[in-house]
Amino acid sequence: MTTGIQKNASAPQAPAEIVARLRDIPVSLLSDNLRRSCGSVGVLPYHSPAPLAGTAVTVRTRGGDNLAVLRAFDFCRPGDVLVVDAGGDVTNALVGGILSFYAATAGFAGMVIDGAVRDVAEIRERSFPVYARGVSHRGPYKDGPGEINVAVTIGGMVVRPGDIVVGDQDGLVAFSPEIAAALIEKAQAQHAKEEATMQAIREGRWDRSFVDALEARCGN
Repeated sequence: MTTGIQKNASAPQAPAEIVARLRDIPVSLLSDNLRRSCGSVGVLPYHSPAPLAGTAVTVRTRGGDNLAVLRAFDFCRPGDVLVVDAGGDVTNALVGGILSFYAATAGFAGMVIDGAVRDVAEIRERSFPVYARGVSHRGPYKDGPGEINVAVTIGGMVVRPGDIVVGDQDGLVAFSPEIAAALIEKAQAQHAKEEATMQAIREGRWDRSFVDALEARCGN
């Protein structure tokens, strides 16, 4: 018996210029400027290295069931990231080579699955971003239930419809489009500072006195 799916309209997409700029910024720099407390844990990239940035279209589904995922494809536009909360269940794969290929050809920015994928040899040959909790050769059920465009949790990270999702080989972060411009400025400033540190290391003049200050403030 098929159980219904709660469907909500997709949120407006983030500005294309903002998304393009975010593809060039390492996730670690964004994370550092999000107080190092925002980001997924345990959801890993399975694709050939390529940056991910786009607007979240979210799905919550029962572990091992991809009916809501299939329907959510109708809510995705070119440039969107399909973000699926399957509760971290890796018993049955929700997405494999066919669905990830379809998403790529439809212009999606990527897929994020807090659940399992399969056909990983095929996925790894492509640069289309696919992140997942794990791998299972067992295919999905298609019975529901599910919800589309609701707040979800991906590896401990809350993702809301319309959030910007950014990923690289280090992992994923998600945040509201409203803070994106300021976050980019902070991350770029940190990048410049880190480049200066790298140059100092090359020239043998890196000042490591900050370690003394850090040690001095320890209470034990």
